[in-house]
Amino acid sequence: MRTLSGAAIAAAGGAEVLSEGPRGGPERAVIDSRSVTAGDLFFGLPGERHDGGQFALEALRRGAWGVLAGPQWVREIVEMRKRGVDEFDGWVMASADPLPALQGIARRWRRELGCAAIGITGSTGKTSVKDVCRALLPARVHASPENYNTEIGLPLAVLAAPEGTEALVLEMGMRGAGQIAELCEVAEPDVGVITNVGPVHVELLGSLEAVAAAKAEIITGLRPGGTAVVPAVAGPLEPYLAGASGLLRFGDGGDVYAEETSTNNGATDALVATPAGEQRFRFPFTEGHNLDNALAAIAAGVALGMPLDAMAQRAPRITFSRLRGELVRLPRGTILINDCYNANPVSMRAALDHLASLDVGGRRLAVLGDMLELGPDAARYHREIGEHVRAIGVQVLIGVGELAADYAPDLRAADAAAAAEALEAELGEGDAVLVKGSRAIGLELVAERLEGGDPGADT
Repeated sequence: MRTLSGAAIAAAGGAEVLSEGPRGGPERAVIDSRSVTAGDLFFGLPGERHDGGQFALEALRRGAWGVLAGPQWVREIVEMRKRGVDEFDGWVMASADPLPALQGIARRWRRELGCAAIGITGSTGKTSVKDVCRALLPARVHASPENYNTEIGLPLAVLAAPEGTEALVLEMGMRGAGQIAELCEVAEPDVGVITNVGPVHVELLGSLEAVAAAKAEIITGLRPGGTAVVPAVAGPLEPYLAGASGLLRFGDGGDVYAEETSTNNGATDALVATPAGEQRFRFPFTEGHNLDNALAAIAAGVALGMPLDAMAQRAPRITFSRLRGELVRLPRGTILINDCYNANPVSMRAALDHLASLDVGGRRLAVLGDMLELGPDAARYHREIGEHVRAIGVQVLIGVGELAADYAPDLRAADAAAAAEALEAELGEGDAVLVKGSRAIGLELVAERLEGGDPGADT
């Protein structure tokens, strides 16, 4: 943001300048006053417990380039400066609603960058597609860090993009109607990827069709001439695709698909067909769902005119974010699939299929937590996952939480700590275990205990 002046920032955010500060723009945007360092622009956002504006003075004392907060907080700061009560050097800006101001400033920076932008949403696989795009695209890519995919996180991700960025890759989360549209107003994507539509947030939105409608907001939010990237079998998304000016489908039967595949030594070799031609890729994974994620990312690259051979050269560099299908080899030949970031019926089935595909010397075990926000059909979804566990030959199923009773597990655990103890008693030499559940269940504790020691060791 260094090329944006204080006046330009205030104008973009619709904020009132109460006091001017240094020439030139800020280094970065932050919302936590405790992390402020010299050169930062601090946004005092209202929260459930505290209004961040009350920490604006602390941010200035830490050397902030400037602060933007509610008038009730920053007017007092300016009066203190005038009276000589406190000395600091920084811009002071007032906004009745700092969140739209943050979003407006991020939109201005996105336009200042003048680069292509890819927005990624979907019931599962958003982060993985983002990770693949970051690795594959032959450009200076800036991607959303961690889970910066909300109305606050996405603009912060945009504002963190350095000058010279050639492609923004932005994850877009959704918990209600209108939220993807709000994110698109900031990101103005050239390409909108919808990974899939599944029964996630049905409890909030009421039906799978409502989930599809909310995800489809990314199609209407594209810049003129933009391209929607969707699964070949779009299901409930299909009614919304006629509104896309450009459309690429990925997966079997689509525009971007794998003609030939083979797996060996932990990698997948694929001949990928696209409207721009064919290209051989070697991916550092063997899971079928990650091949779909890679095809979605390749389709996004094709939509932006990226050369296939350049993307293929980068494919071996793909790495995935933590807690999302991490394959960890432990002592005594045991294998952990750490996929405990979140869970829903689509991602749960894919993770179980990954477990079933592993070549193991011992047994296959699964520690599965509740899948939350599935609405009135939650019990049925859990029963179907339990049936799938049995169908693919997983020998031991440990269910964690109240809803997990519908998995019909071999063992029940009330919480993650109890699940870790139950797994310790079961895990043996050469076994493979999947740990997965909704984030609120906290199954990372189970994975951390496995990685921190050798629960399968004889005692």
